[in-house]
Amino acid sequence: MTKKTLFGKCPYVTSQKVLTGKWSIYILYLLSDGPIRFNELQRRLPENMTHATLSKQLKVLEREGLVLRRDYGEIPPKVEYGLSEIGKKFGSVLDALEAWGNEYITYLSRKENEKK
Repeated sequence: MTKKTLFGKCPYVTSQKVLTGKWSIYILYLLSDGPIRFNELQRRLPENMTHATLSKQLKVLEREGLVLRRDYGEIPPKVEYGLSEIGKKFGSVLDALEAWGNEYITYLSRKENEKK
């Protein structure tokens, strides 16, 4: 079987395909607290991300059904991004990633201290 044929059948390949993009998981984390406007989302990202890059990543997450875009049709434009129902179900995955990430940070710290 090729990767292409595994999409939609294998949970790992499907997840990996849907969560492409350097910042996709962190964007989902930021949106897990509730809807947020584009510029505020860009300010909360840890590195300077261009407007175009964030816009592209949000469009991918929206196309995959994880993120909803709400355009208020106002001038100046007001657009908010939030998680869809399936995007909200990613919360338990975020919790597990946080726990593992914290354990790995502790591991790295111990490893660094052993070198000294």
